[in-house]
Amino acid sequence: MASESMHGRGYVNNGDKIAANYLQSEFKELGLKKMAENYYQSFNFSINTFPEKINLIIDNKILVLGKDYIVTAGSPKFKGEYDVALADDLLTKKSKNYKKFLKQNFSNKVLVVNDTGQKTKELSDLLSNPVNAKCIVVLKDKLTLSMSQIVKEYPTVEILRSSVVQSPQKITLEMNNKFIPNYQSQNVIGFVEGSVHTDSFIVFSAHYDHLGQLGEDVYFPGANDNASGCAMLLNLAKYYAANKPKYSIAFIAFSAEEVGLLGSKYFTENPLIPLNKIKFVFNMDIMGTGEEGITVVNGTEFKKEFNKLKEINEANNFIKDVKMRGKAANSDHYYFSEKGVKSFFIYTMGGIKAYHDVYDRPETLPLNEFDNLFKLITAFSNYLQE
Repeated sequence: MASESMHGRGYVNNGDKIAANYLQSEFKELGLKKMAENYYQSFNFSINTFPEKINLIIDNKILVLGKDYIVTAGSPKFKGEYDVALADDLLTKKSKNYKKFLKQNFSNKVLVVNDTGQKTKELSDLLSNPVNAKCIVVLKDKLTLSMSQIVKEYPTVEILRSSVVQSPQKITLEMNNKFIPNYQSQNVIGFVEGSVHTDSFIVFSAHYDHLGQLGEDVYFPGANDNASGCAMLLNLAKYYAANKPKYSIAFIAFSAEEVGLLGSKYFTENPLIPLNKIKFVFNMDIMGTGEEGITVVNGTEFKKEFNKLKEINEANNFIKDVKMRGKAANSDHYYFSEKGVKSFFIYTMGGIKAYHDVYDRPETLPLNEFDNLFKLITAFSNYLQE
């Protein structure tokens, strides 16, 4: 799932479709039943992509895409060499200089902003480009890519602070975006029929999409986010295909989670299972570590189930800790719980910090609590089926 052949499981070179085909073939081999003509539920959305080469030079230094810098998801095409306007010191000085700076017009310059991680009004103002700069460059301590369904009027580039001289003078940037207004992707869905409650379902889910490619050569592997969740999903499918459950169990690999939970939103609006027939949704995202245990989103919403999950873990000493977290729109559980379906989203804690960057690779992912997590999840599933 995290190999280069899947192009980061995004929307350049059909990365999502290659990944979906792999999951479909696994579902078929395991003998999972289909909910429609095939294992796919197709849907469409807009997406901004960068399939062509991207080049960035600062004061004659060629920077490395993915490692030194990224272009932000909503950026348009851009080509040119421009002088730099520095704004870093203005963010720490609430003075007349700041207000005076905002009144200037930098239509022939690149604005460089120093983001120290403190979310201030001054930083927010500058990132909205009030000075009409050709391009915004943001200096950061970590590069974190996202995805966008729109194209902005000006590009924004994030650069590692350590990759840039203290006061850069000139920046040359060349890139082409490809905006796709009606991209078709797909959720991948299969199920095992229950031995007793055939029309009632427990749902295990994990999103399989990631950030895809940025430029011709750079891809984002997404090993922890969320190839690890897909691996757990397949392990669970294999287990229940061989050990028939009392309740029917559906296995859903969602697409377009990284675009804004679009796959799960589409499913809840066009359910292949009546939502009132879903007993529980157990969503798995970022399953590759676990040294510090797991966090359960919606734990505060469904305390009975949370307490039982915690009790099962403590009785068996599966993992270090099961922590409670409240409601959050941060993964594919969200639209289910918004429609009244009980749901958890679990993610692992501790270990590597790679997230939405080129360093989230399979060779550095420990998977040290993966087996114990599997045991905890199946034990909780047994409780749900009592």
